[in-house]
Amino acid sequence: MALSFIIRLVANAVLFLCVNCVGIFHLWMTEHALRISNQKREEFSAMRSQKEIKKYQQEQLLLSVLPRYIAMELKTEVIKRLSKPEAHEGNVHNFHSLYIRQHKDVSILYADIVGFTKLASTCSPEELVVVLNKLFGRFDDIAKKNECLRIKILGDCYYCVSGLPDPIPNHARNCVQMGLEMCTAINKLREATGVEISMRVGVHSGNVLCGVIGLQKWQYDVWSHDVTLANHMESGGLPGRVHITEETLQHLNGVYQVEDADGGSRDPLLKGRKTYLVIDPHNRSSLPRRFNQANTPASSESRPRASVRMSQYLQSWQTIHPFADLSNPEATCSKQPVIPTSAVVSQLSAEGPPAQNSPSSLVVNNGVRGSLDTLDAAGKRAKKLNWLTLFFNDLSLEKQFRLSETTDLHQSMSCMALVFVTLFTVQMLVSERNFEMAVSYGATFPVLVLLLSIVFTGYLERWRSKMPWSVQWIPGLSRGVSTRAALRVLVVSLCVLITLLMAVLNFVFIPGNNCTSISTNRTELEALKLYTVPYYLYCCLLAMLGVVVFVRTCMSVKALLLTLAVVVYLVLFLYIYAPRSNCLVDLLYNGTKPGVLKEPKIMAGVWLFMFYSICLILTRQDELGCRVEFLLEHCFQSEREEMETMENVNKLLLQNVLPLHVACFFMGKTIRNQDLYSTSCDCVCVMFASVPQFKEFYSESSANRDGLECLRFLNEIISDFDELLSKPKFSSVEKIKTIGSTYMAAAGLNKTASGEERKETEMSYSHVRCMLEFAIALMSKLELINTHSFNSFKLRIGINHGPVIAGVIGALKPQYDIWGNSVNVASRMDSTGVLDKIQVTEETAQVVQSLGYSVTLRGVVNVKGKGELNTYFINTD
Repeated sequence: MALSFIIRLVANAVLFLCVNCVGIFHLWMTEHALRISNQKREEFSAMRSQKEIKKYQQEQLLLSVLPRYIAMELKTEVIKRLSKPEAHEGNVHNFHSLYIRQHKDVSILYADIVGFTKLASTCSPEELVVVLNKLFGRFDDIAKKNECLRIKILGDCYYCVSGLPDPIPNHARNCVQMGLEMCTAINKLREATGVEISMRVGVHSGNVLCGVIGLQKWQYDVWSHDVTLANHMESGGLPGRVHITEETLQHLNGVYQVEDADGGSRDPLLKGRKTYLVIDPHNRSSLPRRFNQANTPASSESRPRASVRMSQYLQSWQTIHPFADLSNPEATCSKQPVIPTSAVVSQLSAEGPPAQNSPSSLVVNNGVRGSLDTLDAAGKRAKKLNWLTLFFNDLSLEKQFRLSETTDLHQSMSCMALVFVTLFTVQMLVSERNFEMAVSYGATFPVLVLLLSIVFTGYLERWRSKMPWSVQWIPGLSRGVSTRAALRVLVVSLCVLITLLMAVLNFVFIPGNNCTSISTNRTELEALKLYTVPYYLYCCLLAMLGVVVFVRTCMSVKALLLTLAVVVYLVLFLYIYAPRSNCLVDLLYNGTKPGVLKEPKIMAGVWLFMFYSICLILTRQDELGCRVEFLLEHCFQSEREEMETMENVNKLLLQNVLPLHVACFFMGKTIRNQDLYSTSCDCVCVMFASVPQFKEFYSESSANRDGLECLRFLNEIISDFDELLSKPKFSSVEKIKTIGSTYMAAAGLNKTASGEERKETEMSYSHVRCMLEFAIALMSKLELINTHSFNSFKLRIGINHGPVIAGVIGALKPQYDIWGNSVNVASRMDSTGVLDKIQVTEETAQVVQSLGYSVTLRGVVNVKGKGELNTYFINTD
C-alpha cells in the first residue's frame, strides 16, 4: 500500500511538472512573439520617421521650385505611370503630357539690374553666388510681400507675375509696388556702396499661359505675347524707374501718378504704343541719380573694389538660404503610432489633409495622399475581422494568412513530445506493465520520432554541401513543412492525434470491466487497482492541453481536434467504462453514496468540459494574436512598399527639377544644411540651341486655343530633346533650363574623377565631344519631328567651353544655374549664329578639330561685351 502511494506521488509530481512546463512554454511563445512584434514596431517606427523626414524634405524641395498645383499634377501623373506602365507604353505615338494652364488678367514684371555685368566681372565665383543670392533673395521677399510669384531668373534679369496661380484683383498694383520697392532697394545699395548699378523695371497686364514643358529640369515659366511685351517694356525703360503700359495703368485706378515715357524711342517694338513711368509716391522729387554722381566717392583709390563693397553692404541684409524649409529644426516628423486606435483612425479620416503650414504635413492631393494611408486602411481591415471565427473578410488576406510560413513548428513539436513522454511515464508508473502498452507505445513512438526528425532537419542545412547528392533533399524537409500549409496541418494533426490516442488507449486494456460482479469482494476490487482510472483522465486532460502548444496552427484545426477528443473521452468515461467509476466509488466509500463533487464519472465530464473550454479560449487568444501580428506585418510591408514608391516618385521628380548631385547636397545627411551651393568647374562645355522660327510659328487665336496648341508642339520638341539625355553616352550632359524656345545644356558639371586620374585637357576634350554629339543628335531629332509634323524648323546652336560657376540662388523658388564668361559667349554664339549650323569660338574649334571634326571659318563676328571674335561652323555632314 505504501509503495502504491509513493508511485502515485511520483506520478502526480510528473504530471504537475509537465503541466507547468506546457504553461511556461505557451507563455514563452506568446511573450516571445509579442517582443518580436514590439521590436518590429519600434524598428518600423524609426524607419518610418526617417523616411517621413526624407519624404518631407524631398517634397519641400520640389515645392520650392514648382507651384503646388503643378507639383501635384506631375506627381499624380508619375504615380499613374508607375502603377500602369503598360497603358503608357502602348501609347508611344501620343503627345507628351502638357502641364500648362491659361490665366487671364495678370500682371507681368520684368526687372534687369543695369550695370551688373561689369560688376560680375570683378567678382570671384563664390562672391558672385553670394551677391546674386542676396539680391534675388531680397527680391523674393519683396515678391512674397506683394503677392507676386517669381517665375525665373535669367542671368541678372528677374521676372515675376501677380495673379498666379490664383486670381488677384489688384495684380497690377502689386507688380508696380514691387517694382518701386526693388528700385528703392537698389538705390539704397548704390548710395551706400557707390557701385554703378540700378534697376530697370517693366510691367504689363494681360493674359499668360503658365506651366512647365519638357520631361526634365522643369522650371515654371509663362508664355504669351503679353509676356514678350513686358520684356520689351523692361528693355525700353529707364534705370531706376518702373515702366508700365496703358493696360496696366487702367488696372491701377489712379493709385499712382505717372508721366509719359516714350518707350518707342528706346525699343522699336513699343513704337505706336503709349507707355508711362510711375512716380514713386515716397520719393516724388528725386529722379534716379546718374551713376557718376553716385559713384563720386568711389574714385578714391583707398576704397576697396566694387564687389567687396557690395558684399560688405549686403551683409546687413537678411541672409536667405535656398530651400530654407529643409533646415527648419521643427521640420522633423515626430514619431507616429504605428497602428492607431479606431478613434485615432476615425479622427484622421475626419480631419482630412493636414494643414499646409504644418512642417510635417505631406503636401500632395487627396488622391495621392490616399495611397500613403496604409495604416488607416489597416485599421479598417482590423475592424473587418469576423468576431466569431476571427476570419478576415478579405478572402485574399485570409488566404495569405493560411499559407503564411510558420517558423517555430519544431519548438511546438518538442513540447508535444514532452507531453507524449509524460503520458508514457505516468501510465508506466500507475498501470500494470502489460503487453498491450508495450505494443502501442512501441508503434507510436517511432512515428513521433519521425515527425520530430522531419521538423528538425532544417538544422542540417549548414552541412548540406558536404552531404552526398542523393540525400541533399533531407535538409529541405523542415522548410517544406513550414511553408506548405497542407503538409504542416498533416504533421501537426498526426502528432496531436497520436498523443490524444495514447492518453486513453491503454485505458481500454486494463482489467475491471466486470468489476460490478465482484463489487462485494473488497479484496478483489483492490487487486484491480481502480485508483489508476483518474490518472487516465489526467492524461486525457494533459493531452488536450498539449494541443494549445501549437500556437501558430490554425484555430479551426485545433478546435476540430479538441472537439473530437472531448467527444471520444466523454463517451469513454461516461458511458462505455462507467462501471469502473462505480466500482471505484464503492471501493472508496464502502457502498455509500458520496456527493456529486466526489463522483468520478460526473467530475470527469466536468473536468473535460472545463479543459475543453480553457483550451478553446487559449486557442482563440493565440489565433487573435497571430492574426494581429500577421496584419501588422502585412501593413508594415504594404506601407514600406508604398513609402519606397513615393520616395522613388519624389526622387524622380527631383531629378527632373535639379541635378542629382545638387539635390543630394541639399538633402544631405542632416536637415540643418545652411550652406549655399556653389562650385567652380574648370572645363565645362556649354550649349545654347534655339528654334528661332518658333517665334513666327507662335500665334494666339481661338483656333489654337490662344497659343496653347503652339506650346503643345514646343513641348513635343523639348520633350524629345530631353529623351536623348537618358542615353548612356549623354550621361555627362546636364540640362540647365529652357528659355522660351532655347534649350540650354552643359557637360562636365558633375565631377566624376579627380584631377590625378584625368587631365584637364582630356576632360575638356571628352566634354566637348559629348556636347557636340548631343548637338548633332538634337538636329537629327528635330528633322524627325519635322517629317512627322510637316514643318521645317531648324536649330541654331552655339557652343563654347571653359570655366563656369554653378550654384543655386533664390529664396522662395531656388533655381540652379551656371554663370561665367564661357556661358555668355556660348549664348552669343547662338544669338549671332545661323540656322542649321553649330557656331563655336576659335578655342573650341581647335578642340573640335582635334576630335576629328572639320570646321569652316565663318569670319569675324561682333559679339556683345567681347568685341569682334573669329567664329567657326562645325561641319556635321
